Formats: sequence, C-alpha cells, structure tokens
Amino acid sequence: MSERIEASYLIETPFDLERACDVMAGEQSCGTFTRLAAETDELREQHAARVESIEPLEDVDSPSLPMPTRPQPPGTRYRRARVRLSWPLANCGTSLATLMATVAGNLYELKEFSGLRLLDLSVPDAFADAWPGPQFGIQGTRQLTGIDSGPLIGTIIKPSVGLSPTQTADVVAQLLEGGIDFIKDDELQANGPHNPLEARVDAVMPLVREHEQRTGRKVMVAFNISGDLDEMRRHHDYVAAAGGSCVMVAVNAVGLSGVSELRRHSALAIHGHRAGWGMLSRHPLLGIDFAAWQVFWRLVGVDHLHVNGLDNKFSESNDSVTASARACLTPLFQPPRPAHTVMPVFSSNQTACQADATWRAVGGVDDLIVTAGGGIMAHPDGIAAGVRSLRQAWQAAALGVDAAQYGREHPELARALEAFAP
Repeated sequence: MSERIEASYLIETPFDLERACDVMAGEQSCGTFTRLAAETDELREQHAARVESIEPLEDVDSPSLPMPTRPQPPGTRYRRARVRLSWPLANCGTSLATLMATVAGNLYELKEFSGLRLLDLSVPDAFADAWPGPQFGIQGTRQLTGIDSGPLIGTIIKPSVGLSPTQTADVVAQLLEGGIDFIKDDELQANGPHNPLEARVDAVMPLVREHEQRTGRKVMVAFNISGDLDEMRRHHDYVAAAGGSCVMVAVNAVGLSGVSELRRHSALAIHGHRAGWGMLSRHPLLGIDFAAWQVFWRLVGVDHLHVNGLDNKFSESNDSVTASARACLTPLFQPPRPAHTVMPVFSSNQTACQADATWRAVGGVDDLIVTAGGGIMAHPDGIAAGVRSLRQAWQAAALGVDAAQYGREHPELARALEAFAP
C-alpha cells in the first residue's frame, strides 16, 4: 500500500479543471490564496498535496450547487471530473480528526466548485497500527451469537418510541419465542424519560438470559447507549453487568472521539447506526460516499455498520446500498495487517420480499445482519411468524429456490409475500 493518503472526488466547476484541482490541493495542504515566503520549494516538496489524476467527464449547462460569490455569464459550461489527490502521511500523522479535516474539510466551501463529493479513501498501513479497528467484527459477532453461518435475522423494537420498559420486554419475549437472532433499539430510543436505559435493560435481559438457559441460543440485543462520554461508559457497564453482548451508538451523533473512547472502554460489540447519513450523502454532487465514510468508523472500532436496504423507504438506490455492503466486507488492509471487516446491517422497509435480491446483490455472502421492523412486527400471523418468514426467505435464497415456490411448504413465508409484496 502507498505511504501516502489518497482520496478520490467527483467535482464540477466552470473553470479549467487543472487549475481548479490545484486550488483543491493547495487549500487542503500547505497553500492558501497567495504564495507565502514560508512556503518554500522544500516545504512544498515535503508537504504539498498532489493531484494524482484527473478524469474528465461530461459537461452540463447549469451548476449543481449555487455559486453566489462566483456568478458565471449565461452559456457557461460546468465541467465534471473524477479527481484523485494524495497527501504525505507527515501532514496529519494517524490522527483521524485531522484526516477528516484534510479530505473532507474546507474544500467543500471553495468558490471554484459548483459540486464536490468525496468518493473513496485509502490510508497507509500506519493507520492499522495506530487504531484498534473492530474488537469483534464478523467472526466475533458469530461467536457471541453462536450462529456459524447464514445472516443474523434481526429486528428493531417498534414502535420506535412510546413503549415503557415493561412493554418493550413484552415485545422482546415474543421475538425470543419466535427464534430471533438479533434485536436492537431504534436510534430514537436511548435514555428517554419514558423508557430509560437501565430500566429497559432490567426488563429485557432476564428474558434473554432465561431464553439462553432454556434453548442454548445467545440472542444479541444492541442497547442504544448514545450519549456523552461518561453516560456511554456508565451504560455500557450496566449492559455488561446484566449479561449483554452489544451496545449501539449513533456514530454521527457521538462523533469520532465518542466512538473511539467507547471502543477503548468496551468489552461488548459496538453496533454502529448511521442516523443522519442523508445529510452527508443525498446530493450527488455534495458530501461523501459510504466507501470513504466507513473507513473512519472501521478504524475507530465499530463491529457492525448500517447500510440501508434494498427497496428501502428512503431515497438511496439499490446500487448504492449494495456498494455500501460490499465496502464493509472489503479488507481495509492486506496481511499481515488486520482486514478490519465489519458486518453490514440491512434495514429500512425490509421484509421477506427482499431476501433473494439482497443475496444475489452481495454475491451470496451471508455475513450480514438483516433487521426488519414492520416486516416482522406487522406479519399478519404475529411476530413469531414474521421472524420465521425472514428466515425462510433467506433459506430459499441460499438454496436458489424461488421464494413463492418455497412458500408452498412454508406458510409464514407465503403470508409475508402476500402481505408485503410491492
């Protein structure tokens, strides 16, 4: 791997491509709006960002983003290109905060651009040595749950908010009886006054422990402990003392430092929720692709990352969801460094209907967590039937059998296909 940090971008500009890219490189390294006496040739040689490549794409006749301080005359063409920049490791060392400021900082505000999006990011092996990465990852999650193969069939406690601890436990009891593998809090439910974390743990974990003693199945529950540092540490310890195996954090809300501190403290798997993702990614000529964003969270130490789901209720395309899942499963580093792969988590409008398409989209990989809220809770024959319908759908996909055909001998799947068909 290169000893330089490398990032690729999609840009749009009314100006000369080479000149615009030089502005990017200068702004994000040792340059500014004018040449300084201290910016010697030697300093530039050691610290300047380099424009490694420019791949011109199409021109368009209107800007994707407004340019109020650089208005252009009528008839201006806006050039698009894929650009790759690199930086010496010496500029930021292995600081993830400085890396973020370098590859996704002030460059978004440059007047030269009517569109700019970070597409991909690769970092030198020094980052593997400096950051812990996932503590459990894919294999550790399988060991914690006792599930050696196949996707983990999971769900989100629904309604997302409004349930009391006792009502939450009632839902969990039905899920356990139905054979669920994984249960998570919604990102909106952390430590609210109507369902505080500790009371929720007290209500849920005795059921989980009793279920394990009775069946030998180690159901993983991801309790949402998103909060300030002291609160997250305290709630992590409470979950651990109750016999839990997983905590969840909204990574964009608690930030790199928050997840980093939790990872240092944690004895449990860390389930990374990406709430707020659309704010960073929805515009095609602004923000950041998942391929670049996920590098930071894998380095800092989450074990699972949400990737949305096929045919979801949000604005993300199936191709984008597929690419995100594959990114989670692609090694960040080559041996002997750790791969830092994490389990992608499919969610959002997931039912038995998407299993076959998802299976094919990820190339038959089963190192996944599939969470269906309404797809389980709203099954016409109840929660347990909803759980079974998801499992049956994935069994059919793995066997290469049409879901409708498989449903002839599996009534829960047949009812789900009927109820949730688009």
